[in-house]
Amino acid sequence: MNFFYVVNGKALKNVTLVLIAAFFTAWFMYIENLSQIPVFSAKDEPRAVYRGEKDLALTFNIGWGDEKAEPILDVLKKENVKSATFFLSGSWAERHPDIVSRIQKEGYEIGILGYNYEDYSELEDTKVARDILKAQEAFKKLNVKDIKLVRAPTGHFDKRTLKIAKRLGYTVVHWSMDSKDWQNPGVEKIFENTKDAGNGEIILLHASDSAKQTANAVPLILQNIRQKGLKIVTVSEMIANGEVSSKEIK
Repeated sequence: MNFFYVVNGKALKNVTLVLIAAFFTAWFMYIENLSQIPVFSAKDEPRAVYRGEKDLALTFNIGWGDEKAEPILDVLKKENVKSATFFLSGSWAERHPDIVSRIQKEGYEIGILGYNYEDYSELEDTKVARDILKAQEAFKKLNVKDIKLVRAPTGHFDKRTLKIAKRLGYTVVHWSMDSKDWQNPGVEKIFENTKDAGNGEIILLHASDSAKQTANAVPLILQNIRQKGLKIVTVSEMIANGEVSSKEIK
């Protein structure tokens, strides 16, 4: 028994048009979503390092105050932490040369956190460059040499910032994990914010006076890191030891 299907030409044409429209709609949605996914910067584009391939880096920002930095240094010494990166503002460093000297003597890496606490994404190019250079000069006077890393004071930056930093010989460092210790949410919460740390993580912590609970949270963070068998390194060591991830900045 033979079956014959009669297909209406007009109906077939309509179905085809619907399928084509659906295809292009899906394609445009895919492209739109794809454009929102962070991608690695092109080789010659300025980059901001935000994580590494292996190991883990503890980073501490200090912009003001003289009460919390040394207790954190005491904790690191007690816990036998040999590697950490401190991003210091130039104006703070000028006011606290003894603490800067201690950070150096205990073998920790120093990076620049600008000079003043200003949002680089809102400054003109010349003012961004001037802020970095002013910090550079402050550290030179304190005999801190060969600084290669800079972090935007507020954490906000754009491609202009990256180009300026690169031109001045610096690599911009962001972070992959924010402890949010500056919010003073409680020691346990600071730990919770970092407990999922893994290989390649760059953790943001603070040693300014505004971060009142960090010193008590650091031992918990370190215990977790050690239980996972992760090695703590400086940011520069992380960059030297493997591939680093960098997001394209518009």
